[in-house]
Amino acid sequence: MSDPGAVQRRIADWFLKSLHLEIPSPETDLLETGVLDSLGFVELVFYLEKEFGVKITLDQVEIDNFRSVERIAAFLLNGSGATQLAERRS
Repeated sequence: MSDPGAVQRRIADWFLKSLHLEIPSPETDLLETGVLDSLGFVELVFYLEKEFGVKITLDQVEIDNFRSVERIAAFLLNGSGATQLAERRS
């Protein structure tokens, strides 16, 4: 998966379906607006691992990568999670 827009939509859909929160834009700061709290963060990581076939370790958790839907998608596509995703699909 290399389409950032498609990944962003899947993540935004999760927020809507699971947390009943509509994210106004992919750039919305999820932490600053209070959309993502500690429990929501754990649920989000679990979802990302399951949905995208990645494993996110504590070493990979840089809070700025999870500030917005846009940054989460970039982390999945460009970060170490993307490498693991590619390895699993090979």
